[in-house]
Amino acid sequence: MEDLSPLQAFRRICNLRMLAVVYYFCLLHAVSRSLSWFDESDTDVAAALFQLVRFSRQSLLTGLSLMLMVALAEALLAGRRWRLPAALAVQALAVGLGAALGTYLRYAVATLEEPGMSINAPWIISTIAIWVLLGGMAYALLLVSRAQRRGRDELTRLFREREALKTQQTEAQLSALNAQIEPHFLFNTLANVKRLYETQPERGRDMLVALIAYLRAALPGMRRHESTLADELELVRHYLAILQMRMGERLSFDIAAAPELLSAHLPTLVLPTLVENAIKHGLSPLPEGGRIEIRAGHAGDGGVSIEVADNGQGFGAASGGAGVGLANTRARLAARFGDGASLELEAAQPRGVVARVRLPAEALA
Repeated sequence: MEDLSPLQAFRRICNLRMLAVVYYFCLLHAVSRSLSWFDESDTDVAAALFQLVRFSRQSLLTGLSLMLMVALAEALLAGRRWRLPAALAVQALAVGLGAALGTYLRYAVATLEEPGMSINAPWIISTIAIWVLLGGMAYALLLVSRAQRRGRDELTRLFREREALKTQQTEAQLSALNAQIEPHFLFNTLANVKRLYETQPERGRDMLVALIAYLRAALPGMRRHESTLADELELVRHYLAILQMRMGERLSFDIAAAPELLSAHLPTLVLPTLVENAIKHGLSPLPEGGRIEIRAGHAGDGGVSIEVADNGQGFGAASGGAGVGLANTRARLAARFGDGASLELEAAQPRGVVARVRLPAEALA
């Protein structure tokens, strides 16, 4: 049973809405019974209408009695942990008492109009039986509809909880990704700054300036879940500049983007993740290093196409496209744009990998 007070349970049955339902049901029942009594040879319309009103009143007495008894049963069951057989017994007893009370009230009202009217046992039994059947069916439908509504509410609640958990998971994955990338990058860069200041002060100063520029671009974005293409490209440019100082001639890069696309929206750290993946799995394993090219242009459907291409070692056991960073990026793109965005990896020629992000036209809105 639901956690309702007896008064709340009673009012859930005895209210204007349920009263209207009972009234129209009793009226429909009276009309159907009157039609079964209709005789084509009978031309007294007034008498037929009077009979219809009279039978509607009698049916309404029984319907209201059933509604009252069911409401009392619901109030009795509310807030208590009844076993199913006991609850069914109370509900069945309520239907039986409601039908019996309604039949008695019908007889009492009828004797007011016809004082000499005698009670008819077969009529009493048949009337109670009919209304027990009708009341039991109505009560069962009420309980079934209530159970279905509770089931829908529970499914809605579970769906919302699942969506909230998915959002939290995505945010946690992003935080974990940041925590995974940033410490190694910062510690390695600071170690290089220290070493260069001891041996080549000018280069150490240039790397420190580049690191400060990178942090100024990166730190504000880490507090947001959405960025722009311009911010992402600026962050990547500083990131690659620092890596270029560390790797020397082993790394070269080029960035090209149409100016009208710089305002496109996308989740934060999408491009740095792809660039870091290209460096880690594509260029770093090669003694000679390689080149990274980042291009942003118009897609055929009016959206945006962003490519991060490298000429590294290509697909391998460690770079098949199923890493944590790439899976995280796909999940965040799907959370932001649904099926309108995608991340694809394909082999470059003569070697290397092209990571292509497609954004829908709404990213430019």
